[in-house]
Amino acid sequence: MELTQDINIKTLIEDGISRSISYKEYRNLVEELVAADGTTGPNQTEALIEYTKLNDRRMRRWDKTLKVTDKVSEKVSNVNTSYTWLVLTESWCGDAAHVMPAINKVASLNDNIDFKVVLRDENEALMDAFLTNGGRSIPKLIMIDSETKEVVNTFGPRPSEATQMVLDYKEEHGKITPEFKEDLQRWYNKDKGQTAINDLVELLS
Repeated sequence: MELTQDINIKTLIEDGISRSISYKEYRNLVEELVAADGTTGPNQTEALIEYTKLNDRRMRRWDKTLKVTDKVSEKVSNVNTSYTWLVLTESWCGDAAHVMPAINKVASLNDNIDFKVVLRDENEALMDAFLTNGGRSIPKLIMIDSETKEVVNTFGPRPSEATQMVLDYKEEHGKITPEFKEDLQRWYNKDKGQTAINDLVELLS
């Protein structure tokens, strides 16, 4: 049974990679959707369209301003194994708007890291193979050894510190509130992508 499952996951990953796009292509797609008052996914609601517009502005800002330390740059540049980072996402996802530019920043430091993007709602079977606590949470990074095609690790949907914030809040209040979501956005702005960057470096260690 485990062998069959592994084969199925490999097939799903290969299929996902074959239909994936680069981060640059993803950013171009989001910009085109904004210009057309659209969003990724089947639900073209006004709310999701507005989130896509907001997230485009966020990603544009982080693409320009995200910084990495010399220590991070050295660690990542010394990675000799070839990896594929296959990331499931959607343009309307608030966490993805902060995390995707951080993933791209780290991946751009080493040609051995191939950053590929697929849309969650177009790849439900792949998403369901990599749930987070039973949910289709995004962004979800699947780290694959490019030579063996084996899954090495996963990351997401949030940086480690933000994940702990969510868990603590849910334990105390039972659910996520709009007020907490605002607090989380403030945390992302203050953190400037550094926790996500450090988490990604840990994947490569």
